[in-house]
Amino acid sequence: MKNLLLYSLAGFLSLPGFAQKNFSIKGKITGRKTGYVYLFYPEGERQKTDSVAIRNGVFVFKGKLAEPVMANIAGFKNLRNMDDPNVAGIFIEPGVMEMSINEGAFKSLVLKGSYSNDELKDLEHSKTPIRKEMEPMEVAYRNEKDYEKAPVAYQKLEPFKARMNKIDLEFIRTHPDSYVAAHLMRSKINLLKLEEAITIYNSWTEKIRNSASGKYVNNEIAELKSGSPGSLAKVFSSTDINGEQFNLSDFRGKKYVLIDFWASWCSPCRKGNPHLLSLYSRYKDKGLEIVGVAFDDGNSAGWKKAVETDQIGGWKHVLRGLRVSNGSSDNANDVSKGYGIRSLPTKILIDKEGFIIGRYGGGRENDEAMDKKLAEML
Repeated sequence: MKNLLLYSLAGFLSLPGFAQKNFSIKGKITGRKTGYVYLFYPEGERQKTDSVAIRNGVFVFKGKLAEPVMANIAGFKNLRNMDDPNVAGIFIEPGVMEMSINEGAFKSLVLKGSYSNDELKDLEHSKTPIRKEMEPMEVAYRNEKDYEKAPVAYQKLEPFKARMNKIDLEFIRTHPDSYVAAHLMRSKINLLKLEEAITIYNSWTEKIRNSASGKYVNNEIAELKSGSPGSLAKVFSSTDINGEQFNLSDFRGKKYVLIDFWASWCSPCRKGNPHLLSLYSRYKDKGLEIVGVAFDDGNSAGWKKAVETDQIGGWKHVLRGLRVSNGSSDNANDVSKGYGIRSLPTKILIDKEGFIIGRYGGGRENDEAMDKKLAEML
């Protein structure tokens, strides 16, 4: 997605008891004699921003790390867009590393002394042919200014992303002692079934399970469990699209509830709305209620327009409840917490007693399985 900072996500856990070790990066940059270069990397629970001066094309970073970590290196401080040619993602680790960069081509940098970065580069190299195929569609998407057309342009990227995801997942499955695999698992867990995610996590070495990414994945698995069949669904309340109070608990003992986690900008979500309409028409008088939870915080106009355009105002609609301000987010009122939502659309089916009995999308069961379940119940 545009302006998404892929490798500087907050949320890395602290590592009490793990010794901090020195690292250094001795760098040479061609095409720039002076100025500054910036390094962004996780340091405990915080994201550290370090800067060093370039002197006659040479710079040196020094710091401490408990383990190999994903970092960003950039030619400027305000890091917002990973597509910028003067930004690159690298894996750094304790020890002495050497780097060679060309101004305007950071993504082609060479880093020596980091085994994890060697792993990452080999993995990325295996996806190069796919990226080249995808490039024209990616450029078209980045240049699309029409809000309504952007989701259609983005959808054209999906087949290529699916092929690259397959490569990433194979790497994750076959590298149980890799910090790179654990890091990738943070963003790929939504593509896996719960049982498979648990199997992969359990296959990791103790070192990787105790890493920051390992702990993060363990927490994600726990979140996913709470949003999977057999668990009691987390109840929530919010203000709906009409400004009225909504409480999920009001349906307890009365109706089955299908929670549709979606967004106005999500093309697969929008394409699936006609199907939801047909299900609602068929089952609303037989005990089914649909609740749309939109990931459109900060875009209420787009949300309301999508509901109107797709003619889905017949059921309940609320926003997720994530608040973003000055680059930081507040998820205290996030109604998706406890459901393990990491991809859209995802649908959660809840029985009259409040237990989750189905999970559809995001690597789990598909709409056909959902249709079959509803037909059996209603």
